Amino acid sequence: MKAAQEKFIWDSMRSPSGGPMAVAASQGKALPKLMVWLILFVSATYVVYTLKLVSSSHSACDEDMFVNPHKSVHLVEPLNDTVSSFESAASTALHQLDKLEEESEKTGLEHIVFGIAASAKLWNKRKEYIKLWWKSEKKMRGIVWLDSPVKTYKNESDKLPQLRISGDTSRFAYKNKQGHRSAIRISRIVSETLRMGELENVRWFVMGDDDTVFVTDNLVRILNKYDHNQYYYIGSLSESHLQNIYFSYGMAYGGGGFAISYPLAKALEKIQDRCIQRYPGLYGSDDRMQACMAELGVPLTKELGFHQCSVERSGSGVWLYDVYGNLFGLLAAHPVTPLVTLHHLDVVEPIFPNVTRVQALQRLKIPMELDSAGLMQQSICYDKKNGWTVSVSWGFAVQIFRGVLSPREIEMPSRTFLNWYRRADYTAYAFNTRPVARNPCQKPFVFYLSEAKMESNTNRTVSEYTRHHVPHPLCKWKMADPTQIDRVEVFKKPDPQLWDRVSKIITDLIVLHIVSKFFML
Repeated sequence: MKAAQEKFIWDSMRSPSGGPMAVAASQGKALPKLMVWLILFVSATYVVYTLKLVSSSHSACDEDMFVNPHKSVHLVEPLNDTVSSFESAASTALHQLDKLEEESEKTGLEHIVFGIAASAKLWNKRKEYIKLWWKSEKKMRGIVWLDSPVKTYKNESDKLPQLRISGDTSRFAYKNKQGHRSAIRISRIVSETLRMGELENVRWFVMGDDDTVFVTDNLVRILNKYDHNQYYYIGSLSESHLQNIYFSYGMAYGGGGFAISYPLAKALEKIQDRCIQRYPGLYGSDDRMQACMAELGVPLTKELGFHQCSVERSGSGVWLYDVYGNLFGLLAAHPVTPLVTLHHLDVVEPIFPNVTRVQALQRLKIPMELDSAGLMQQSICYDKKNGWTVSVSWGFAVQIFRGVLSPREIEMPSRTFLNWYRRADYTAYAFNTRPVARNPCQKPFVFYLSEAKMESNTNRTVSEYTRHHVPHPLCKWKMADPTQIDRVEVFKKPDPQLWDRVSKIITDLIVLHIVSKFFML
């Protein structure tokens, strides 16, 4: 009995529940505790190791910081300074990299290939226009496409693009009785240029005629507005409303020049020959080009700086002009946009009086090189003392009007030119115009550019305009008379970035009004 009692007490001490499963339960509870302690140990070791690694990688912290625990308090400050300094340096480096990439992405003349339509018959005369704007020293690339071989001279090799003969187009049908089948040859210039191969780093193909004068810096400014990786067909309409109705308001007129992005040129080349076959009745090369663009689904992107001012010859020998006569009214009130091209200047009067057409363009080239962004941009000023209105077309001409005329009126071109049919019909133009004043007192006094230069000490241009002496009718108004003025000087600071700041163009032009000074001698 005693032995049984002692066994019961012993068993109770071993297991408070008195059951055999108690031993297994206590062993099961010990295992999770062991795992928790193991995880805590590993985590603590990882944290300590990480802190030591971070601290040893920053020179701003003391090397013996873990030996002396009091120094560990200063870890945060030097570490933040170091990280902040690193982030600042990285940000600066990234900014400089972005800036370099942005500059490298800008389109330059080296990214453009010009395709120039020419004829052997007029080459000796027309090549003088190309020499005015072609810049071989700036690595310009381009090809003049001729209908037959012409005589070449060694001393002109660096003044002109290379010459090529267009491919045979006899397989293409041409059924327009008023036109000439050379339109087919000219319309294929971009495709033929592309098929030559060996064209690296090309972004744009620019088309023009052999009598189209390009302001190349402004052309680059215009093209930089657009993504050359997308499909773009850029140009302008005719100045003649009648021409636009007859041909198309969605067509870039080829004489004024137009630009095609490289991807679009590749797409055009694939379909153009088949496209041309579908339009045998079209008149010219530019409407064939527009027809193919329509098939590709690419609309015209209009830029006002491409000036057509063009002329075409019908099969019957009749000359059809977009505008005819004196371009003064157009150029003296140029729209607020960079001047990019002038076309067919050999069939209108020279833009400056008493000189040849080439001499006139050579004179215009001086302000073009000084400040192409401001060329022919109009500024309107007022002489309160004398009661005059002064209009400045920078680099071209200055007009002085008696009386105070509103900017709304002065910014409209005066109709010194005739329309397509050589009529003075204001409804025939695709822009607003104003009539030439009939009141003898409102006839403007015109001063044409005679000289322009840059002042090195002030970094501003000084352009001089000399009065064009023509008979002026007697004016009975009792006010100051401009007849005693022979010369006007205009001071202007060049701003190559003017057209990059679209929102500030108006402000810049107003500032130009203020800084323009007139010295009457």
